[in-house]
Amino acid sequence: MKYTPFISCLFLVLFLSCNEVNPKGEKEVIKFVKQWNADHTQIKSPYLRSDYMDLVTYYGNEWTRNQVQAHKTQLFEQFPDYSQRILNDQIDITKEGPSYLVTFTKHVSYNGIEADYPSYLSVMTKNGAFKILREGVVNSAQDLNAPIFPSARGGSAGISYERQVFGDFNGDGLSDYASVISPIRLSVAATDEAVQCEGGCNSIITFSNKDLNPITIKGVYQSQLENLKDLNGDGADEVGFWDIKPRSKTLYVFDAVTSRLLCEPIFINTTVHKNLSLIDVFKKSGRNKITITYSTQVNGKWVLKSNVVVLD
Repeated sequence: MKYTPFISCLFLVLFLSCNEVNPKGEKEVIKFVKQWNADHTQIKSPYLRSDYMDLVTYYGNEWTRNQVQAHKTQLFEQFPDYSQRILNDQIDITKEGPSYLVTFTKHVSYNGIEADYPSYLSVMTKNGAFKILREGVVNSAQDLNAPIFPSARGGSAGISYERQVFGDFNGDGLSDYASVISPIRLSVAATDEAVQCEGGCNSIITFSNKDLNPITIKGVYQSQLENLKDLNGDGADEVGFWDIKPRSKTLYVFDAVTSRLLCEPIFINTTVHKNLSLIDVFKKSGRNKITITYSTQVNGKWVLKSNVVVLD
């Protein structure tokens, strides 16, 4: 008995079907992708981290899973109204060896903007769960410099694990953000005088809206930003800048539009007055008025005092 024709036929069938997706596998992949898409909300975005491999090709560059999660988090911080959906629920799947190539059109909405992007995921199973190997949009897609994509932040180098501060710092009704360029410290010490920085210990507040000028604060190597909301009624949020030292912290209140200080820096002696938060030292107390609380010496002792400041 000759089996050659049968074996040849069987081989041909297997060869032609190797790239076909098993219906059960396809159903599971679609379920995973739909859940991944549904998790793109401000509340659910922390769940996205577990969907990715340790290393991911993310919009053309190799990122860690933590960097991907940081980008997703910053996306929702900058655009709390961001949403996305798979256009017409159309998902196409192609088997590529051990992985699945998933293609779809992603409809996004943020900050009053709506757009469609031909998108893809590459998915495989690891320890019984689906994980994303690649995420991106096709190169021919338009407006790839939109602020929702990593390229708008300068790639993975622009991803920080410190939260940026978002708000409307120029008063145009649109969301933008402020961040700090900190100096590179050449030494770490318990006293301010012993700290040295490359090029000087100066920090620079920068804004995503390029109409706003950077603000340089001299003698600062560690800092934290605050959105102080609109204090002077000009429609733009003010930015707070904490200068953090080993034994003190000082709050600077800047008008982002004019780059000027709205009051004298608010100094807190943290060796005496510990665990004070923003609300303890700074409050809006009326129209164009703020109440500030600060550390000062009286008869050789450090005490807290409060003043009402009228803003111009």
